[in-house]
Formats: sequence, structure tokens, C-alpha cells
Amino acid sequence: MSEENKNRTVKVTLDRKFGVSEKPERRPRRDDDREERGGREGRSFDRGERKFGDRKPFGDRDDRRFNRDGDSRFDRERRPRRDGDDRGSFGGREGRRPFGDKRFGDRRPRREFASAGAPIYRQRPEEQKEEVEEVLDEAALEARVAQAEASEDSNFNPPWFKKLLALTTEKGREREGRFLGEGVHVVQELVSHHRELVIGVYMTEGFNDEALIEQINEAEIKLNILTEEQMKKISSTVTTQGIVAVARIASKKPVYESSRSVITLVDAVQDPGNLGTLFRTSLGFGSDGMILGRGTVSPFNPKVVRGSSGTFLRVPFEFDVDLVDQINFLRSKGYTIIATDLHAKQSLRQIPQNKLRKMAFLVGNEGAGTNPYFIELADETVKIPMSSELESLNVAVAHGILSYEAAQIQEDLK
Repeated sequence: MSEENKNRTVKVTLDRKFGVSEKPERRPRRDDDREERGGREGRSFDRGERKFGDRKPFGDRDDRRFNRDGDSRFDRERRPRRDGDDRGSFGGREGRRPFGDKRFGDRRPRREFASAGAPIYRQRPEEQKEEVEEVLDEAALEARVAQAEASEDSNFNPPWFKKLLALTTEKGREREGRFLGEGVHVVQELVSHHRELVIGVYMTEGFNDEALIEQINEAEIKLNILTEEQMKKISSTVTTQGIVAVARIASKKPVYESSRSVITLVDAVQDPGNLGTLFRTSLGFGSDGMILGRGTVSPFNPKVVRGSSGTFLRVPFEFDVDLVDQINFLRSKGYTIIATDLHAKQSLRQIPQNKLRKMAFLVGNEGAGTNPYFIELADETVKIPMSSELESLNVAVAHGILSYEAAQIQEDLK
């Protein structure tokens, strides 16, 4: 481009008003105007008697646009890119400019930002994603035990290890009268608060929590070493923490004769994680106990133990109980039986306070809810006030809300 054409282009650019857009359909162009705006002498925009607005059929190579270097758009796309090419430059191929040295008209393709390592929004980085703990189901655990018992290799599966492995199943726990507490927090809880129940602790050679090891030794609990493969076999999770405790099955019954009390009746809650959360909530809000009806998962299930962080033994409870007999028993002890029901007309605080000194909540199964027959046996039914956009809450969430309100009511009654 000649020096005169460059000056002409700059002049036209500066004479235009900043921020004003001139649309071609509202301002007809003249041939001389096109010549001036094109900035190229000796070149016409009417090729071969074509007029403004005419279009040739798609694929006609004669109708192609040129860049400011005189290269066609097609040639430029096909030419391999060289190091040092600067797509943002108007005045030819210059060396790359430092990042941030941006000139008028520069535009970087979006893919260059991605290749430069810029963050992609609305996506969480891999290192920030929460790890989801994979848990084995009961069928997989029973199959693993059956395989070990069928093995005749006493070196690989010695008798003492087969008994330990049997504790991963419900049948094995009932037969041995023992259960497994897996993980750092669970073992620490059992050693700190239930030393009399702990029979032994097993860990891998790579386990390096010195504080917990010292605590176990101070409690004079036998410490045993397992291989990584053995630890994986007795673990209910795919990724182990390298430590597990063996303890006797035991529980403390609730005291029903107290003047004020809050009890939870559990009807056929089958998810171990939910039951573990019910135990933690009960402990957190000072509940006096839990009654686990028939059809509810065992409180000594490894997933329940982990879900409660081992604190379930600090909550007095009875399990495998006939809830009809228990409801009648609690009513004879002065308890008001309160069931949660979506069709209830009142909240917990609307019940007269003289009925709330001793109360027993009735919470039900995750899918089917509380048995309608049990609801008929209840003295009161309550609902949790919430938005009409949601029909119901998870059983553990609903229990947490009711436990909090019950704790506040008990405090007001003092």
C-alpha cells in the first residue's frame, strides 16, 4: 500500500464519529465513495459489469475477498502458519507482540485463550472436585467372604483372617457377635469412648497416624498388622484408610422413666447412610434414644458405623423392635407419639406444651414413608412448613429439623 493510501485511510478513520455506526441500507453508496473507502487506487468494486449487491453462485473462485496483504481469503487459510505470524497486525507479518500490547483492531481467536491455559468457566477444576467414596453392597461382600472360605490356601487366607472377613456381612456379625469400625475417626471414637468394647485394632504397615497409634497403645489394645491386600478385603470401601477396629456388639437402652425425654421411632429406614445421620443428629441435639423397628438396617452395618463416625454407640438404642408394641409401651410411660405426615394441619410448635414434655417422633422409610397404620396409632401428626415447590424432604433432613425444634421446646420448658 502506498504512503498516500495509508494517509487517506487514517484520515477517513479519524473523521468518523466515535461510536456511530453507519448502516449501508440507510446510506446509499456512490461509486466514488466506494473508491475512497476502499483505499486502493486502480481497483474497482464492480467487477465485470457487476453492480453492488449482486451475488455469484456459491463456489465461484472469482468472487473472493482480499486481505490487506493482497492475499485471498482462501489462500491465506490454506497457507501453513509460520512462527512469528501475527494475526492481529494490519501492516503485514510482524513478530509477535508481548501479551497485553493490544492495538486497535486486534482480535485473538477464542481457541488461543484455551491453548494458553486460560480458565474455562462453569467447570470445576479436577483438583477441586470432591472425591465420591465408592461403597460395596452386601451382595459383593458376601461373595467375597464365600470365595475366601472356599479357598484351601491357609497361607493366603488363614482361619483368623476368615473370621475377620466374615464380619463384613450381616450373617457373620450375628454369628460372631462382633462388628468392624473402619477409618481413622471411627477407630478414634471407639478407642476414646468405648474402650471396653474394643477387642483389637488392625492396620497396614504404611499407616502413619502416630497420635492414633500412641492412643491405641496407651489404651492397651492389641495392635495387629495386615497386608494391603488383606485390608482391602475387609474394607467396605474401595479406597481404605488403612485402619480398622474390631468391637463387641452392644448397646445401651434408653431411660423411659425420666420426666422429660425425646425419642425417635425409626420405621424401616433401609439406607445405611440415612441411619448413620439419624444417630449423629440424635447425639447432636441431645436425644434420649432411638428405637429401630423391624425392617430397618442394622446399626452395626459398616456403612452405618462410618455414617455416624462411630458415635452411634453414644446414643441409647434398641433395634429389631415391634413398633406397635413399642408405641403402646411409650404411651403408657407418658410419651406423646408424633408422626410426620404430608397432610397434617399443624407444626410441632402448635401442639400444646403439656404434650411435649415427653415426645416420640415417628420417621419412616425413604420411599414409602411412614407406615399408614403407625400414623393412625400416633397421638399427633405434624408437618414441616416449607415452600410448595417441594413435596417432601429426605428422612434424615426432616429428622434433623424436628430434633432441633424439639431441643428448643425442651429448653423453653425448663
